[in-house]
Amino acid sequence: MTPKHWLRAAATAAVFAGILFAGLVISSTRLRAHDQDDEDSEVRIGFEIAPVHLNLAGKNRELVGLGSYIVNAQADCNGCHSAGPATEFTSDGNPYFGAPTKVNPDTYLGGGRDFGAFPGPGPFPHIFSRNLTPDKTGRPEGGHTFSEFVQIIRNGTDFDHIHPTCTGAPDGTCLPPPFDGDLLQIMPWPIQKNMTYHDLRAIYEYLSAIPCIEGPEDPKSILHNDCK
Repeated sequence: MTPKHWLRAAATAAVFAGILFAGLVISSTRLRAHDQDDEDSEVRIGFEIAPVHLNLAGKNRELVGLGSYIVNAQADCNGCHSAGPATEFTSDGNPYFGAPTKVNPDTYLGGGRDFGAFPGPGPFPHIFSRNLTPDKTGRPEGGHTFSEFVQIIRNGTDFDHIHPTCTGAPDGTCLPPPFDGDLLQIMPWPIQKNMTYHDLRAIYEYLSAIPCIEGPEDPKSILHNDCK
């Protein structure tokens, strides 16, 4: 190949490389813009479907909106973390009766749903969903920090230790082996642990913005929440 031909080939390769690089940059920019559009839409929808008044003071608005989208449009957290089907919706807003959906704000994420004896009939404890609303500290789930919240979702950690592993015969309060009393049962944390850190941050921010529900007056109850 003559020097002239070599220079022509090199120039052609350089032009091709430049076009390819420009295409990659444009494609990457479009993907980022598309991702941003998607999240902006999720934030907007999250605010539209939030069933309760949100306290945005000191909160990251985008995270709150995204958290609402995950909690209310994807995960249906209230389906488990309310008192149950009978009070999950308002009397005139039960979609299963053909009415427009109206979530009951008085029970929203306040916990208390009884999943029955676990792991089955017998002298085993009843598992109740926990109160996810913030306490007087403004932190959700009765005052859990974000670090603790991540441990709950990633590892299933039960910080309340309500149902320890039985060391003897089941007595209606402990969980029989091989069930681990240090871990949350029923809750689908083995699936939810795969969510991104950003999603978990958004959920926590949203739960920090919803109204507090006190629950039972008994301070020993796992559903009790000190709002004041």
